[in-house]
Amino acid sequence: MENNTSKHPHAVLFAYPLQGHVIPAVHLAIKLASKGITVTFVNTEAVHHQIVKSRAMEDDNIFNGVRQSGLDIRYVTINDGFPVEFDRSLNHDQFWESVIHDFPAHVDELLAKLVLSNPPVNCLISDTFFEWPTIIANKYNLVTVSFWTEPALVFNLYYHLDLLNKNGHGHFTSHANPRQDTIDYIPGVRAIEPKDLSSYLQPSDYTSPIHRIIVRAFERIKKQDFILCNTVQELESETVSALQEKQQIYSIGPIFPTGFTKSRVATSLWSESDCIQWLSTRPRGSVLYVSFGSYAHASKREIEEIANGLSLSKVGFIWVLRPDIVSSDEPEILPVGFEDEIKDQDQGLIVPWCSQIEVISHPSIGGFITHCGWNSILESIWCNLPLLCFPLLTDQFTNRKLVVDDWRVGLNLCDQKPITKEEVAEKISRLMSADELRRNVKEVRKALEGALAIGGSSDRNLDQFIDGVKTKVQEKTGFGFKNTEVS
Repeated sequence: MENNTSKHPHAVLFAYPLQGHVIPAVHLAIKLASKGITVTFVNTEAVHHQIVKSRAMEDDNIFNGVRQSGLDIRYVTINDGFPVEFDRSLNHDQFWESVIHDFPAHVDELLAKLVLSNPPVNCLISDTFFEWPTIIANKYNLVTVSFWTEPALVFNLYYHLDLLNKNGHGHFTSHANPRQDTIDYIPGVRAIEPKDLSSYLQPSDYTSPIHRIIVRAFERIKKQDFILCNTVQELESETVSALQEKQQIYSIGPIFPTGFTKSRVATSLWSESDCIQWLSTRPRGSVLYVSFGSYAHASKREIEEIANGLSLSKVGFIWVLRPDIVSSDEPEILPVGFEDEIKDQDQGLIVPWCSQIEVISHPSIGGFITHCGWNSILESIWCNLPLLCFPLLTDQFTNRKLVVDDWRVGLNLCDQKPITKEEVAEKISRLMSADELRRNVKEVRKALEGALAIGGSSDRNLDQFIDGVKTKVQEKTGFGFKNTEVS
């Protein structure tokens, strides 16, 4: 193989097949390419099909827009083991079992071709939740990079599953009742309550495919050459420092599209409604944005109470309400007459999906009711928006702790379930008039801004990471690279 003629590394980047993971992976690819790295971005055929369908795109390459500006990003799709039309949400466990057992064979087949490309692939970047990278990378002599799309705190807790289990707080090794006292023995974590752990670390069926994915992924993470984390070093300094004693981990977040404008690369799996015309008729800071993300489900009762709470609050709102937000076959998920009422009073707008960055950066938006997805938190802080937190799944419970308890840039939507419309209305009123939260969020925003600035922590860390990859590739393959940064 003639690989000693390469002038820069060629990384293949595998995005996890969920909207909240694809978005930061796309923007990581752009960041790396702007530093002179050749990137081959890999989507599953199913995710690609949804993106193309949602935008009615004629062009099959979602990166063509940025390629025209000189970035060397190639794009390929890969089968995930099922036909495109297979309902992965409805057949959740069956799909994730296939990701564990069948998907790695498709990856292996693709990499066998990519190591023969020009320049040859010599670095494998994959979402941390994939468990196959080190095994396949060893076969092709590739440098391995794990990409973590959540806070370092969540990573650190998964990383120390053995300590949680040893101390009786874990849920992966026995059905015995776990301890409910404060967890204060994890390196880099001052103290955390069991209720603030990821849902996958709380009482549940720990034999599910997702639980097995987490256990295997974090057993194998320790063999990865590098870890990239979509966080800001200054916001999670103790946690990141503790992890850096174990492995080469780089905080390079927040990973946003250039200039925090609507992405030039299509990443949405649903058609986006245009909300800007409606927003432009509203007073500055008067509208509440409501979204529970692309994946998690809520109950019909919770949706009804939130709807009635919005109505009671009299606050203007945009509510992104996915058709599948309630995980049942309920044809009607909103209270009877609710949509007519808000239409008559011109109080709100309900849409199935929208460009979140475009909406929350509009001056009329003054707050955000969120499921606490990490992308949503980082984006809303960038837009100086205080948060009303309603975590539903996975890392969202730990993210809520960071937002409400640590950084004090948000409130809990309900202090304890079941949620009621009265509490929703009262919390909305508090959020929209919370001057202290707004002051706090501006301070946290400064940390994000500073990290991304030239010479800031995330900017420096990205450069150090790239230097580290070049050195590691040279160790493995015996050849070096020239500096070829794209402006």
